[in-house]
Amino acid sequence: MRAALALVDEEGAEALSTTRIAARLGVRGPSLYNYVASREEIVDGICDLIVAEMELDPGIRPWTAALDSWARSYRAAFAAHPHMVPLLVTRPTQSLAALRGYANAFAVLREAGWPQEHLVPIVQCVEYFLAGAALDFGLPRAASLPATGLPPGLEPLLNAPSDFSELAFETGLSTLISGFEQTLSSLQADRQT
Repeated sequence: MRAALALVDEEGAEALSTTRIAARLGVRGPSLYNYVASREEIVDGICDLIVAEMELDPGIRPWTAALDSWARSYRAAFAAHPHMVPLLVTRPTQSLAALRGYANAFAVLREAGWPQEHLVPIVQCVEYFLAGAALDFGLPRAASLPATGLPPGLEPLLNAPSDFSELAFETGLSTLISGFEQTLSSLQADRQT
């Protein structure tokens, strides 16, 4: 799986094949099937390796700091393996490492006072944000816009700072967490009335 991940990291997801992995390992392609049943199993194994790089430390307090730390860890894992992002974000979660991460996230949120019905939506909301942000990794920074015929008002796009993706991530993450804090405060106030 590590050889497969290295192949994707270096050459892209389209390079992923049992023949190419076998060549990296110095064996013949068919011999890989003694260890894995299919390309899908290889992709699942690669996903497990990447998910294992993501960490939610349930000991971090307050819960907002734990969520922030988890999001940053998640993003760092995606940034380290940008060619795998499209495969990761389109697969159902079956990894035990991912399920442990969910369990930790749910425990942190539950301890903070979140009602059970909000746990999955919060975690999924953060994941959707991170998946979208990760799809930006590796895209060219210089916009290839037409030289003429542009509508007026595009100055923010045309003059965007080089680190606009980082700024967008920071803005989005802080807005999400702030919104979650406000929602929890409202829920707790409603319970007291």
